[in-house]
Amino acid sequence: MDQIIIENLETFGYHGVFEEEAFLGQKFIVSAVLFLDTRRAGKTDDLKESLDYGEVCQMIKKIVETKRFMLIERLAEEIAERLLLTFSKVDRVQIVVKKPWAPVRVSLDTVSVSIERGWHKAYLSIGSNLGDKEGYLDFAIDRLNALADTKVMAVSDYLETKPYGEVEQDDFLNGALEIETLKTPQELLETTMEIEKEAHRERTVHWGPRTLDIDILFYDNAVIVEENLKIPHVEIPKREFVLEPLSGIAPYLIHPVLHKSVATMLEELKSSSKKQNEKEFE
Repeated sequence: MDQIIIENLETFGYHGVFEEEAFLGQKFIVSAVLFLDTRRAGKTDDLKESLDYGEVCQMIKKIVETKRFMLIERLAEEIAERLLLTFSKVDRVQIVVKKPWAPVRVSLDTVSVSIERGWHKAYLSIGSNLGDKEGYLDFAIDRLNALADTKVMAVSDYLETKPYGEVEQDDFLNGALEIETLKTPQELLETTMEIEKEAHRERTVHWGPRTLDIDILFYDNAVIVEENLKIPHVEIPKREFVLEPLSGIAPYLIHPVLHKSVATMLEELKSSSKKQNEKEFE
């Protein structure tokens, strides 16, 4: 992806853990790499198709000068997030914050923090089989859209399905979402669990009835295996109620482990279920 690069922007701020840093202030040097598509700007020579790097510089300068943080790590995060939320054409940023006069009692040039942050595409499954099912699904979408660092990009049709597992319960209403987010996978998991909690979700019976269920299906092309989070969701190939709505918004999305599209997995699952039913009928 193309880049706009701002190097060594000198600013003055009051960041640091020591009292004298908050009182006296000091120089901070910020560099930024902004990743975006500059093709149309290069073809049209139109600033509206690119990024006003003067505006970017002024924003960085204002953040450094008007806020105060204990850590330059926090300052770097603030700059990255503000740039990504303000400039819609920017997909990803690299930020370096240098502190030339760091009070570490040894001779050095600078202490610096370098981070890279950007937008991530994720797919979620949503479901409900208690109370106002459609209302709970709409609630999940509204709560996600209300987050500053997350945008719902596509919503599938809602699908009524039979419950999964051995527990006797009402039919489910299921859907799938495509989102863009600045959150890490763990942060996204924490957010979805909090939204479930707001919808009075109770985790008492495995695969039991629930007001709202939100599962992270995919996160970019990441493969994550952690105790509380596995991406892609391990049950995707087995669940028609996940694949059916997901195929409505992302039929050609490729599973990063199985290397099959959503449409292919759905077709294979339906074919397998049909054969199983025919065998049982015999």
